[in-house]
Amino acid sequence: MSRMATHLITGAGSGIGAAVARRLHARGDELILLARDAGRAKELAARYEGARTLVADLADPDRISKSLGMQPMPEHLDSLLHIAGILDLGPIAELRPKTWHQQLNANLISPAELTRLFLPHLRAARGQVVFVNSGAGLNAHAEWGAYAASKHGLKALADSLRHEEHGNGVRVTSVYPGRTASPMQAKVHSQEGKEYDASRWIDPESVATTILMAIDLPRDAEINDVTVRPGR
Repeated sequence: MSRMATHLITGAGSGIGAAVARRLHARGDELILLARDAGRAKELAARYEGARTLVADLADPDRISKSLGMQPMPEHLDSLLHIAGILDLGPIAELRPKTWHQQLNANLISPAELTRLFLPHLRAARGQVVFVNSGAGLNAHAEWGAYAASKHGLKALADSLRHEEHGNGVRVTSVYPGRTASPMQAKVHSQEGKEYDASRWIDPESVATTILMAIDLPRDAEINDVTVRPGR
């Protein structure tokens, strides 16, 4: 992107989302950061000088449209970066509906709703949607059922959206990181009963590099799917 671009980012508070936000902010792009509540929005605005914030709770997709309808919206959007997500492990035999709903809401239904709401802005800019998925969106393992189901669904969402919006000039990319050093990964290790060593896993900056590569790619090409795995 040769001009200053406008990006809406979910999950900018930590991990991959924070790495992406830092990189885009440092190069002077305009950031719109989605926060779950007003307190979090204030924190993000203080961290990224000049950034705008929007408040909507991904845990409650039914209320996203109403929440955003009461806030100033951008005229156009060069990229919508879905990076936020939640994860809870557990065997299928023990998972209650609440756990399924929480992960499906945050990881699949809310990204679908945000995409729906911002598609007119993305079409106006011939922009791009990036879904930060997971290796679990390609392969499901024991005790990862609910999370993997949400991420498999996210892959289907991205694939369908790509076909539907190609004629409108909207590019759609799915990024599938392996285990990445982040607060989420620390939580996973705790649930697995394992010691967490961040040095064993992908640096969030490396995934951020992949995402920036996708959105900066010249318009004669697009990256549909890219997998990132630990290199050590």
